Amino acid sequence: MDGKLLARLGAVVFVAVAVTATAIEMTRKEEEPAGQVVRPVEVTPADPLRQAQRRCQLLGEAAARDAECLRTWAETRDRFLGITPAPTSPQHDDGR
Repeated sequence: MDGKLLARLGAVVFVAVAVTATAIEMTRKEEEPAGQVVRPVEVTPADPLRQAQRRCQLLGEAAARDAECLRTWAETRDRFLGITPAPTSPQHDDGR
């Protein structure tokens, strides 16, 4: 076999494979996505602690001097650490 003939035969085989692969790809149907999965929106009740945290966040540096923010951060820390606050003893109005 001549080298030129072998190169031509290789080129023809390459083109034939490329045309076949292109034809297969064009006739193949694309799989439709299963559709958008619609999850029900969970409505959670408003958490007053979270709202207080947002308020303190908006205060910025001034929150470090705000008594309500200090209380909020203490409550947040206790909730995170799983510490239940100690019950306060009831104060009597009769001076005991």
